[in-house]
Amino acid sequence: MITFAHKDNLKLHTGKPNLWIVTVGVSVALLLTACTSDHGGSTANRIGLSGSTSVSPFAEHLAELYQKQHVGTSINVQSLGSTAGIQAAINGVAEIGMSSRDLKPDEAAKLDQLVIARDALAVIVHPANPIASLTLTDVQHIFLGKITNWREVGGVDAPIILVTREAGSGTFGAFEELLLKGAHPVASALRQGSNGAIRQVVSEDPNAIGYISLGIVDASVKTIAIDQVQPSVKHVLENKYKFVRPFLFVWRKGVALSPLAQSYVDYVLSVGGQTELERLGLVRGKVN
Repeated sequence: MITFAHKDNLKLHTGKPNLWIVTVGVSVALLLTACTSDHGGSTANRIGLSGSTSVSPFAEHLAELYQKQHVGTSINVQSLGSTAGIQAAINGVAEIGMSSRDLKPDEAAKLDQLVIARDALAVIVHPANPIASLTLTDVQHIFLGKITNWREVGGVDAPIILVTREAGSGTFGAFEELLLKGAHPVASALRQGSNGAIRQVVSEDPNAIGYISLGIVDASVKTIAIDQVQPSVKHVLENKYKFVRPFLFVWRKGVALSPLAQSYVDYVLSVGGQTELERLGLVRGKVN
């Protein structure tokens, strides 16, 4: 796994939703709409990507590698959240949007989409937490507020501190869909603006539990096995670990990508690009 020196590592210690992140991002994007073309303000040597804070570190990493091979090009990657990125692509503010959740039907009607990789959602705790495995029901009951003390699942006698993403993020939506089966985490959970922020909070609190992209798990936190299956690329490929979401690039339906954008997308899908994403902890292609 890899740790990125990126906006994804911002610490946002608050119990209230960080809605300003998405609101400000969308507002700025809408203000810029009038200045954009069908290619989201792209030029012959510059393109912009906007969206998921989960996808953006990987897109940015590949952009840096691409730019080294194509001197004079500029690929700007903005982390505003999946919903903001999808809206930016629909409005033409960004040529390519990034999403870490499936598109809703009304969004899919307006956008072409491409799965660049797949990512497992990992439930994480502090390394000092003695809990190594939980059942899916345990996880659901913890995040729904039905289990509130670690002793109820075989841990120490201490309150469970819930850490989740803010509403509107792809990670939040995927967690609700895949693990909570459509239910919503309790309102008292600490809401964070990025996967990196969740990782930071959990790494500093022995009683905390959260969830992040498997691709950014590092030694500062510990992953929890669900129903005795650890989140790992191997277990995803073997179809044993089920909590997997797509990483998407999206753009306006029926609008051809600019030459530079198409070249970058081709690089992301190339053997070299996919191998690099796998090295960073993501899963190539569709999981059957």
